[in-house]
Amino acid sequence: MLYNITTEVSRTFGWRKSNGCFEDVKNRNSTSFRQHKPGPRAFFPHFVSFILGQHLVKSKARSELLEDLQKLFPSTVMIPEKRLLQLVEQALDLQRVNCLFHNSLNEETSLNADHRCGRDNIPSKTVQILHDHCNEVWYLKFSKNGKYLDSSSSDHSAIIWEVNSDGRVLLKHRLTGHQRPVSSVSWSPCDDQILTCGVEEVIRRWDVSSGECLHVYEKRLVGTVSCSWSPDGKYIFTGLTDKSVTIWDLDGKEVDRLEGQKTIKISDLQMTNDGKLVTVFKDDTILILDRESGAEKWIKEDETIISFILSEDNKLLLVSLVNEELHLWSIEGQIGLISKYRDHKRSRFIVRACFGGVQQAFIASGSEDSQVYIWHKRSGELIETLGGHSGAVNCVSWNPVDPHMLASASDDRTIRIWGLNHVDTKSNSCISYCNGSSSETHTHN
Repeated sequence: MLYNITTEVSRTFGWRKSNGCFEDVKNRNSTSFRQHKPGPRAFFPHFVSFILGQHLVKSKARSELLEDLQKLFPSTVMIPEKRLLQLVEQALDLQRVNCLFHNSLNEETSLNADHRCGRDNIPSKTVQILHDHCNEVWYLKFSKNGKYLDSSSSDHSAIIWEVNSDGRVLLKHRLTGHQRPVSSVSWSPCDDQILTCGVEEVIRRWDVSSGECLHVYEKRLVGTVSCSWSPDGKYIFTGLTDKSVTIWDLDGKEVDRLEGQKTIKISDLQMTNDGKLVTVFKDDTILILDRESGAEKWIKEDETIISFILSEDNKLLLVSLVNEELHLWSIEGQIGLISKYRDHKRSRFIVRACFGGVQQAFIASGSEDSQVYIWHKRSGELIETLGGHSGAVNCVSWNPVDPHMLASASDDRTIRIWGLNHVDTKSNSCISYCNGSSSETHTHN
């Protein structure tokens, strides 16, 4: 039978365990107890010697005894188990976090030297140009699984692109049927369906595999300005031109309506993983609404809001402003401004930004000067400016699975795919794809 260490402490030293700590019972009533009671560090060596010397735990190895003692004593008395390993891991994590260019899943970090990655870890080389839209490309977004890219255009169409295993992006389906420009798209939680939003028109829901239009969501006398999915994929949220938000089931039945000013004419709308609605409430205010409790939070900016995007973990919100700044807000718990990013250009158009890279360590944004800007999220330092487009860059999207793939959409009617400088791109560098004959085209009126 194993000897009870706590019992032996109490019997031998006259101490008892209370609230996880030992208390001197014999001297508790003495007025000089707190002044003269030996500290834990003085007590500990004697106790260990006593335990080992009296062979009270003969059935346990020293390593097991040490583990028992580590559980028994607070960290102020005895170093916790594997504490050194924890400190080493924290030191390595800190080096990676502070590295401006760390963007690799496989790169090892050593304590023998400071960790520094090179710029070649950032996707900064055009490896492919997609020419299949016949007018300005306004929006694009990778699917959550990284296998697809969807783009929308003022040519009234959207295109689903497939990312092959070799990193090449090929046209899969051209989605037509909208009578007006398509302002944005939204991937379903499982990436098997997609929504396209016509400007002040309708929302269309598409099957990704077949390219078939599954349903059209429209409301008489009002148009749509934004759309998003519920976290479970069973409902669709649409922002309307009358500043309300309508909630539909997949079959097109209106199940709820948030009336009053819940959105504005030009707006983004997103849902958090726990079902909170995030929308532009006023020109300078974002509303975060918990529909179950009715609780509301606001982000109040000093300038007009152009667009916003949620981080993958829903803890951060990146807001693009009319004054050519990006503001990073923490929305978990108490609302708070974390950082600001500057230098990109915006004066007339809607320009969108995104999170990206390993652990979303970077911020990327389009710009009206035809370039893509990339910042290190933690430091706020501008680390790359990517040139190549000949028109305003309206939107960027970073592949959530491949940290070395970035896409940008431009008024020059093209989409650029950016990859690493040191990758051999002889077979796919600057290749234009206009493969209408090899892709499926679906038209729905």
